[in-house]
Amino acid sequence: MITSTRNWFRRNRTNFAVGAGVLGLGYVAGQYVLSKVAETRQRMAEDRIAKENLRRRFQQNQEDCTITVLALLPTATESILEALPVEQITHDLQRKRAERLGRNAGTSDSVAPILSSAPSSITDDDGKSLASLQADSYVHASQMTASSAESGEPEASRPLKSKAQLWNELKITSITRAFTLLYTLSLLTLLTRIQLNLLGRRNYLSSVVSMASHSPQDPTISLENRDDDNAEQAWGNDFETNRKFLTFSWWLLHRGWRQVMEKVETAVTAVFGPLNPREDIPLEKLSALILEVRRNVEGATPEERRSHKWLPYLLPPLEEEEYVLRESGMLKSSSAAQSASIPSPPSSPAQLSSSHPSSSPSTPLRRLLDETADLIDSPPFTQILTLLLDTTFSHLTDHQIRTDAYKLPSPSSAITRVQELPDLDLGLTKAKLASILAVLTRQAHAIGNGVPNRYAQAIEGVKELEAFAAVIYSSHFEFEALEDGGDGRARGTGEVRAEKGVMNAATGMLDSVWGRITGQ
Repeated sequence: MITSTRNWFRRNRTNFAVGAGVLGLGYVAGQYVLSKVAETRQRMAEDRIAKENLRRRFQQNQEDCTITVLALLPTATESILEALPVEQITHDLQRKRAERLGRNAGTSDSVAPILSSAPSSITDDDGKSLASLQADSYVHASQMTASSAESGEPEASRPLKSKAQLWNELKITSITRAFTLLYTLSLLTLLTRIQLNLLGRRNYLSSVVSMASHSPQDPTISLENRDDDNAEQAWGNDFETNRKFLTFSWWLLHRGWRQVMEKVETAVTAVFGPLNPREDIPLEKLSALILEVRRNVEGATPEERRSHKWLPYLLPPLEEEEYVLRESGMLKSSSAAQSASIPSPPSSPAQLSSSHPSSSPSTPLRRLLDETADLIDSPPFTQILTLLLDTTFSHLTDHQIRTDAYKLPSPSSAITRVQELPDLDLGLTKAKLASILAVLTRQAHAIGNGVPNRYAQAIEGVKELEAFAAVIYSSHFEFEALEDGGDGRARGTGEVRAEKGVMNAATGMLDSVWGRITGQ
């Protein structure tokens, strides 16, 4: 029995060997397939988590941009309201009217030449215009008197102006102030989006690479701050750089708005200068006049708008960068003591590099400023700025002036402006320019200090702005990884894998943003 069994196994040993080999190969192949499936599932889960994390960070970054704009805007608004004192001019007009009413019939003949210098359309029924301006202004005449007394400038020291001159000054100043605030709000929004998205991109990549650099065998979470262990680490010691970079919005808030104001004032004077404040203006004509002002400021053709340089309004020239940091308090006291005055432009590249620490191409601050300047000079910046200005000016004209000055219903959000225009004969709907000036006086405060700020909310509705921010947030990930990984330290496979995941997630998020905008 045993011998026959042994002989049977010996005769079929080849079949047993082949069968065992087939079973073993099948088991190995099955395990390999299962491992690949598990790896694919894990990779898909990681990509999905990375995309969701990137999307969540991106949305939070955009909310931070809105909050930052609303926090910085009052700084520029205060300076603009002080430079264009519409309420003071209104107070002067009210004082002149009070003086005229206080004169008796015997003295009225002596001031007849002065009154005759003003157009009859102004002297007649000017009380209604002044009452409208005072009602729509946020500053009462008594407050203007108190403010002028606090400033130490007596009223008698100011040059006397005729009523016609005051009305013309009121017309130019009120329009210029409202338009300047719209331009400042739009420029500040774009500058803040660029700054915070550039920093958000670096911080996000930093966090991903930092998490990937930890050993998988060490699942513990360390709360110790190791960023300052090595000052030369690529991802550490960036707090001061970020602060200095964000400080450069000081230029727009304290210098750039004045350049915008001068350009807007020139355009407003050329377009609205010949108009009489008591003239009846159709809404259609007012829209055409505002469009003409914008053409003078931004450019009449697409080529002129693309060639227009907004960089001088947003960032200081290279020789003024140290001055901006010093004025904003970013430089140490020793540096401020050594630089008591604005540095003069350097005469040589060597002097330029030595006098401005941020001018070295290798410094993170210099790279951030250069990339910001490149984005401002890019064609997409001009396109997005035009869309923002279209939105803010449309809100001012089609919603505020339309309802307050022309007493027309606000256009429905479901009906586009192109469809709404043929339904109403806007050429027959008129309003006096003085009433429009009253609305602009009130809206200037709403633009700069409104709570809630309807103009900032209208800007948030521009989908192309989110797409522009997504382009900034997701671009140059590979460049950032190579740039910040070239510090000589060994980069593990986890970091490389994390960086690839970041770039894939960024690409997916950008496609999603553009898909929502284009509807594809």
